[in-house]
Amino acid sequence: MKRLKVMSSILALTLGTAFADKVVQIGYSGPLSGGAAFYGKDVQSGIDLAINDLNKAGGIKVNGEKVTFKLVSLDDRYLPNETASNVKRLTGQGIKYVFVPHAGGIMTVQPMTTRDPEFLLVAYSSEPKILEANNPMTFMLPPRYDNYAAPFVKTQIKAFGKKLGLVGTTSAYGKQWADVITDEWKKQGGTVGANNGVDYGTTVDYSSAVTKALAEKPDVLFVGGPSQPTALVIKAAREQGFKGGFIVMDQAKFEQMETMIPKNYLDGSVGVLPTKEFSGTQVFVTKYQGVYKKIPTSEAALNYMGVNVLAKAMELAGTTDDPEKVRAQLSAAAKAIPQSKTVYKLFGVTPAGHVDAEFIIASVKGGKYTKLRMEKTFK
Repeated sequence: MKRLKVMSSILALTLGTAFADKVVQIGYSGPLSGGAAFYGKDVQSGIDLAINDLNKAGGIKVNGEKVTFKLVSLDDRYLPNETASNVKRLTGQGIKYVFVPHAGGIMTVQPMTTRDPEFLLVAYSSEPKILEANNPMTFMLPPRYDNYAAPFVKTQIKAFGKKLGLVGTTSAYGKQWADVITDEWKKQGGTVGANNGVDYGTTVDYSSAVTKALAEKPDVLFVGGPSQPTALVIKAAREQGFKGGFIVMDQAKFEQMETMIPKNYLDGSVGVLPTKEFSGTQVFVTKYQGVYKKIPTSEAALNYMGVNVLAKAMELAGTTDDPEKVRAQLSAAAKAIPQSKTVYKLFGVTPAGHVDAEFIIASVKGGKYTKLRMEKTFK
């Protein structure tokens, strides 16, 4: 009888294992501590919410097999060398899909994607060089930032004047943004002062950098990095008497900054339209606020979208183990899922692996957002 019970237990365990759901791990390497922690956690929350939604709905079916998901997150403190170490650790655990939310880290690990073990890199950064690398295993979520330059500069020169000061972050991403804005500003007939950028990830007091920039009497300041330090830069400028406008890098979000500093400090700024102002985002916004008790930004929304597109692509590809086949189905997947899962209006994914979606920029006046006309479509 004892032997029969043992055999029955073994059989039950074997059958349970045979019919267990397959769990696909999704990797994440981003800043979860330090000056960019709020930014990194916003990205992480979008991924996490999508995974929880998928799992609560019963997962997905891939060739008849039920698949659920699990997020594995590692802190890289916004440092590209730590991103590379984290990605090696994640892929060493058999993870084939890795989200990274900063340009320095993305470009550092792009060459690793096609090595053994191969993985699909989901890139949350608007840096154009990510696409210019022609990496066959990159899936880039936000629009490239060089589309913002012309309308940002045109709006601010017309509203405030032709002299620009620079107080952006000095990350690789921030430097590229500053170069693009500088070139466009000069192209439209303006003059540019010295670059007084600082590391938004480590700096605590921004008053000195702002003082140097304001000494040149600019009409407009270029600022930006994660939302929290960007808000502190704007606060320092206003409290030192600056009455001009701001060009705000896309990484900083108005909807977060207006909870950190007096709302009127943002008047005269141009930047990315808050997620809640887009049509069709209400389902996502309500759900996100209910879970996280905070305002959702495009970091959360676009990464939520990215997970849903990725999961659908796995279904269409008929595999979770071949990231190359999954990437090939991204555009079809993007067109096949409802807007409640894509958040923004999504038209597909380009052959280069870039999301083709509606994205809108805006100026701020009296606490209200005015949509700006784009000079060209996102690529």
